[in-house]
Amino acid sequence: MSPKAVKLPQAFYLHSDVVEISLRLLGKVLATNIDGKLTAGIIVETEAYAGHRDRASHAWKGSPTGRTEIMYRAGGLSYVYLIYGMHVLFNVVTNKAGIPDAVLIRAIEPTDGVEVMLDRRKMTSLKPALTNGPGKLTKALGIDLSFYGLSLTGDKIWIEDRGLRIPESEIESGVRIGVDYAGEHAKRPWRFWIKGNPFVSK
Repeated sequence: MSPKAVKLPQAFYLHSDVVEISLRLLGKVLATNIDGKLTAGIIVETEAYAGHRDRASHAWKGSPTGRTEIMYRAGGLSYVYLIYGMHVLFNVVTNKAGIPDAVLIRAIEPTDGVEVMLDRRKMTSLKPALTNGPGKLTKALGIDLSFYGLSLTGDKIWIEDRGLRIPESEIESGVRIGVDYAGEHAKRPWRFWIKGNPFVSK
């Protein structure tokens, strides 16, 4: 952790409003420490998913499955899953136990361990493409399916506050990506990003 950083406590994740948490996560720093290799980046894009109240959520049908069971636990845990058989996506479980809300982290701006991130992504120079998408950032940070259910207050993966505050005027919102199947719920403007940041997904 950075000397000035404060790891977010579990209480942060227990907030009942997943949209509010999605906004508050912008500017926080997502970090991993794998075999002594620290990598981290500022969260610049998020998406909110409101459990049973949201057709776009994996928990929409209302009962836990083998994949979604972790969403039903108290907030502050890592929910990871595979899409297209190749990309791992990382989500933050929020709210109290029994309410399966989650926030997808869509993009980060690298801050720590850039050389390690480049090596993991087989890239030679720092460009937005390193972490400007949910599957890209997980690979750069070394997040794989073994991170399923890990505490975000532990020492392998966590989110910290380094004092960066994003004013409301610098935050934009829009519809979430890839959830057209959710009907009217797909139109909810629950994707948030830092205006003008080059690492926001395309």
